Amino acid sequence: MFVSGSTDTFLKRNPQAHPDFFAAEAAGLHWLGEAGAPVVRVLGHGPTHIELERLVAARPTVPAARGFGRVLADMHTAGAHGFGSPPVGPDGAAFSGQLFIGARPMSSAVHRTWGSFYAAERVLPFLRIAVDAGTVTPGEAATVESACRRIANGDFDDAEPPSRIHGDLWNGNVFWTDAGVVMIDPAAHGGHRETDLAMLALFGCPHVEAVVDEYETVRPLRAGWRERIPLHRLHPLAVHAAGHGRSYGRALHAAAVAVESL
Repeated sequence: MFVSGSTDTFLKRNPQAHPDFFAAEAAGLHWLGEAGAPVVRVLGHGPTHIELERLVAARPTVPAARGFGRVLADMHTAGAHGFGSPPVGPDGAAFSGQLFIGARPMSSAVHRTWGSFYAAERVLPFLRIAVDAGTVTPGEAATVESACRRIANGDFDDAEPPSRIHGDLWNGNVFWTDAGVVMIDPAAHGGHRETDLAMLALFGCPHVEAVVDEYETVRPLRAGWRERIPLHRLHPLAVHAAGHGRSYGRALHAAAVAVESL
């Protein structure tokens, strides 16, 4: 990936990129922004590039965190067509190309229930890659698979409708500016809102408690959501285990153990 641009723009370019890679990013940013979410503005894109408005970093503050909590709740409430559904682009049509999380392909298969979607499309595919890479042992994989059977069977399903989620909301994709938080690099899809919140604190987002406190003034979370954080971290940990080393394999296993105890 090559980055360049001017004082006002930020250009990401990769001549070897999958032809849908930058289009998926643009569609995700549009879909989240359509719900009023603060996302970086897309100035243009093509098969090998995306041009974005350049953001100027600022110090994270509690007021900005609270503002982010409010708009994040509104974004989730805007909803999605189904669990796993892709973002809707500016033309009003669902994005029909390949989705990605980071550089890895991600499914856009739609499921009727969250549990069946999450296990089959967000955890198990990346677990298999991690096992093949040697970052998850067969014994650890068996524990993750056992947790996924409970998830797929609906043990953690609730009455929540599909939410419009960022899908990769770790701290690196939360950009603090003088005007507030701006989200970048989405893996946007229809999912469970607790997944975004669980990922938000995974790598230490500043003022995360202020984000959550204000979020709950707009849309309270279901009781026990903190205990379910390991459940919603299975996806990002599986993705990281697939490509970022053994420590994430151990973290994935620990999260699965926690899920088994719920």
